Amino acid sequence: MLADPLSPDLQKLRRGDGRPVEWTVSSTYVDYAAAESFMEARVAAIAAGEAAELVWLLEHPPLYTAGVSAKDEDLLDAARFPVHRTGRGGQFTYHGPGQRVAYVMLDLNQRGKDVRGFVRGLEQWLIGALDRFGVEAGVREGRVGVWVERKGAGWSREDKIAAIGVKVRKWVSFHGISLNVEPDLEHFGGIVPCGIQEHGVTSLVDLGILATMDEADAALKNSFRQIFGPVTESSPPL
Repeated sequence: MLADPLSPDLQKLRRGDGRPVEWTVSSTYVDYAAAESFMEARVAAIAAGEAAELVWLLEHPPLYTAGVSAKDEDLLDAARFPVHRTGRGGQFTYHGPGQRVAYVMLDLNQRGKDVRGFVRGLEQWLIGALDRFGVEAGVREGRVGVWVERKGAGWSREDKIAAIGVKVRKWVSFHGISLNVEPDLEHFGGIVPCGIQEHGVTSLVDLGILATMDEADAALKNSFRQIFGPVTESSPPL
């Protein structure tokens, strides 16, 4: 369940001046290197006080990314899709069509200067968005991301439905989260997602929830407002 958004550890994630975050959605696939280059420039501008905070929602063409903790042996099929080495936290993950990626560029100088608290806010953002579809999701000790428990006659397992991988520079965040709406789950087979072999991955559609990307975006926006405060629409950067 979603934690109380007014609890002190989440309340500090709201800006004291109430300034809204720019919120933008790209309608076409975005090249990963171009997105990363844009984030680098935008984060520098935010840190310098020259640009507003931004949440950028997009989809990438199929690719794998390796975070700073990625292990080479977790890349099972290097020839399957392009592999991008990146400075975000975490290990290997997959991005592709049907997965909503949200790059989160927030000024943590204005939001408590607490990286762990920020990550918890991202977790609660995703949990709140999934709750709007009737999905009971949560976090697990020792595992990054957001998880769901699945049960059947004589079996049960936990699958990952959303990933988190962030970087912070001068107390400005970038990279962010990914939510599996309707990706091809077989594409995760070229890696050990986040270095975790004993659990699987799932999506809203895999859980039987025929959500559109627009519906997922609306859920993400509403939950983000609850945790981080107001947003204002802006045009896609690329």
